[in-house]
Amino acid sequence: MSAVLRLTLSTPSAVLVDRADVVSLRAEDRSGGFGILPRHADFLTVLPASLLRWRCADGAEWFCALGSGVLRVSGGGRAVSVACRQATLAETLAGLGPQIAALRAAEREATSAARVEQIRMEARAVRQLQRLLRPGPAEPGFSAHGETPR
Repeated sequence: MSAVLRLTLSTPSAVLVDRADVVSLRAEDRSGGFGILPRHADFLTVLPASLLRWRCADGAEWFCALGSGVLRVSGGGRAVSVACRQATLAETLAGLGPQIAALRAAEREATSAARVEQIRMEARAVRQLQRLLRPGPAEPGFSAHGETPR
């Protein structure tokens, strides 16, 4: 028998795929698209909202629109595990385009909201530092330079 991969694809609520007859897999991370074949070097990568596709030993090809997640190759290239926030399986590529576009838009919106919150937190920290460093009357028990009097 030719070499195959064991593919496990899971979301927080379910294991969607657990196949031991995968002969090739294609995925995409921030650096671009890549392929996995049996005996691939072990590695770990973060996946954005994207398309995952794989071919089985019987020739069947499967597709999955997935939300951001993590892909791990382990066991000397014998196992591929994908853990993602959400996923939609399909036997054909048709119809998954809008799903991937929606997942990517949601990911962009979440990233934008996180950036806005980070900027707010930084601004609060700067205001707090300015308030603490503002010259003014010293607190009782402390000199103007923050030293405890003797």
